[in-house]
Amino acid sequence: MRKLTYYVGVSIDGYIAGPGGEFDFYPLSKEMAGFLNTEHPETIPTHVRRQLALDVPNKRFDTVIMGRGTYQPALDVGVTSPYAHLRQFVISSGIPEIADPAVELVSGDPLGLVRRLKQEDGLDIWLCGGGKLAGSVLPEIDELIVKCYPVIAGAGVPVFDGEFRPTAFNLTGTRTFGNGALVNTYARG
Repeated sequence: MRKLTYYVGVSIDGYIAGPGGEFDFYPLSKEMAGFLNTEHPETIPTHVRRQLALDVPNKRFDTVIMGRGTYQPALDVGVTSPYAHLRQFVISSGIPEIADPAVELVSGDPLGLVRRLKQEDGLDIWLCGGGKLAGSVLPEIDELIVKCYPVIAGAGVPVFDGEFRPTAFNLTGTRTFGNGALVNTYARG
């Protein structure tokens, strides 16, 4: 069975983006970027992969699920299919339609979608964000890969936004970088 992995960047105080969706305040070093590009190349948007000459096969994921807030920055720069190298789903009840046929709009039942996708053959499924979507599919998250940056946001989009639901995960790996960032991996407990 395929796993659902929430691969996400987060501030020390638990925010994945600022109040306006900002995420450019995370300090990314060359060392960390090299590691992430090598370990998780499919999480780099297609148009950026081209710029980096990162023409490598997908290692972990062949499907991405994201909410509207995660999809919107791509639209803002004129990119309608940010992860063309993956099967793409956008979960939103606020978007009437998506013009790009490579991106499937799902207006409801994200938990049902994840359960269906997990039954299919293929590589794992990447939950790209956001916090509300992560909160709604928490029962199906098998793994967390959390890039924790040494910065306090103060306010913004929480890494999980939903009902009180304590869920145990076990730390399975940690990687530290010279810029003070960590990449922690957790498996469902």
